[in-house]
Amino acid sequence: MARKRSSVSSGTTLVLEFDSRILRDNPLGDPHVRKLGVWLPPGYDTGTSAAKGRGRRYPVLYDLVGYTGSGLAHLNWRPFDENVPERVARLTHDRRMGPCIVVFPDCFTSMGGNQYINSTAIGRYADYLTHELIPFVDRELRTLPSRDHRGVFGKSSGGYGAIIHGMRYPEYWGALADHSGDALFDFCYLTDWPRTLNEIDRYRRRGRVAGRVDIRRDEKGVDRGFDDGRARRFLEHVWEKEKLSDSEAHALMNLAMAATYDPDPKAPGGFRLPFNLETGEIIPARWKQWQKHDPVNLVDTYKGNLRTLRCLYIDCGWRDQYHLHYGARILSKRLAKAGVPHIYEEFDDNHSSIDYRMDVSLPLLYRALKP
Repeated sequence: MARKRSSVSSGTTLVLEFDSRILRDNPLGDPHVRKLGVWLPPGYDTGTSAAKGRGRRYPVLYDLVGYTGSGLAHLNWRPFDENVPERVARLTHDRRMGPCIVVFPDCFTSMGGNQYINSTAIGRYADYLTHELIPFVDRELRTLPSRDHRGVFGKSSGGYGAIIHGMRYPEYWGALADHSGDALFDFCYLTDWPRTLNEIDRYRRRGRVAGRVDIRRDEKGVDRGFDDGRARRFLEHVWEKEKLSDSEAHALMNLAMAATYDPDPKAPGGFRLPFNLETGEIIPARWKQWQKHDPVNLVDTYKGNLRTLRCLYIDCGWRDQYHLHYGARILSKRLAKAGVPHIYEEFDDNHSSIDYRMDVSLPLLYRALKP
């Protein structure tokens, strides 16, 4: 639905620069100096002296963007819609939530993004968020510097990051919102891999020819999840392109997930693949590594941490094209069984352009985190 441009006070948007020690020398060679977007609510700079520690302090919300995104993308102008600072300003003006600080981290990588966890193949992005950005923001801005006043939210891979951080890092986060986050990997990833296998097969060293085939010879190595060079050549190809096809973008995503969920410093490229590149057979030992990161499988392990959250909100459209509504339903079911208080909602939409759901989640987060 198109929204008329708002005339409410918009607050102040800053773009800071942060030099990360943790991301320096990351495996992909991605920049360690990153832009950090910050939104300050109206009135933040009125009659205060941050240098002397005086003035009002605010709860903080961290916005984790989805795959192929960067925090700065949520600051961009949008036609007939609001960016995130405009949305939060409107919600604050309408008294649906109180004033807070919103932080927009840049966690983009050469593989199109990451899942906000540590990986020896991509980088230590969980540590980057928790060990570096949170202390930096609390030091430089007038935050309420405790987990009881700090929340995290996101959509898709960002929603995954939010729920995983709530599970694994409860000392940093007091509330979270997971919008259409990755869950039930057997549905959201597994079904897309045949297309990825076809795409990277184009970069097989020996081209296919009609006639007899020796599968036992051809599958050596790849039957254990090792890249025989075709994945590397695919990555080199897409890194040189200005525009990716849909199948290339999805193949890149699946390789990024392999590098996230099954890193192996001894493997070519630093990670293992969950499928035999020749036969398409799933490799059980490799897929098991992925399942260790699936939120639906982690509830029992982290139920104690999840119970400490002041708010746990999950939603998903029941027409999600990545089938994430099934994962969300199972996640809610297992949370309920584990006695974890949470809110789960569904809505009539798919995975795309659902920022309007923040109108539901952000006021809930604020109420849970307010002083």
